[in-house]
Amino acid sequence: MVIQKIANATRKRGIGILEVMVAALVLGILYAAVSNLQKGNREALLRIRGRDGATEVAQNIIDSLGMLGPAYFTDANLPVDEFGNLLPLDTIRVARSWEGQPGLAKSTMTVNYKVIVTVSRDEDYRATTGTFLDTTNHVFAKRLDVKVTWPFKNSTQSIIVTGVIR
Repeated sequence: MVIQKIANATRKRGIGILEVMVAALVLGILYAAVSNLQKGNREALLRIRGRDGATEVAQNIIDSLGMLGPAYFTDANLPVDEFGNLLPLDTIRVARSWEGQPGLAKSTMTVNYKVIVTVSRDEDYRATTGTFLDTTNHVFAKRLDVKVTWPFKNSTQSIIVTGVIR
């Protein structure tokens, strides 16, 4: 009986301030870790969306220019510098938007892409057919190098997609 009274006297009643402080500290550390993880995941998602958008823009440009055909892109129709080197086509600017970004504040993500298209020379895809007396030269295809750049944070991201139009 005496041992039971001593055990009851030394038993704590309720939660002390020290336990509350330790629990708050542990929860704070866990919250900071989860918040940091969520921030990293959001940045990765934004980077992936930017890259996917750039790939889609490049493919759309190749498809659109492919509708014109290789005859439209002969060396005579393309811009050249004073030395006769082919220059890239005029810069194309495209904006893409995505609705409903992740996180607490729902927003719209818009990326502004800059597209530069470089076309190969006629000699790269020239075919010669015919006989000894009658030969025909024609360009059967053209290679398009599409460089898409876009800003991400404090840097400039870019991809190059190559396509052939026939």
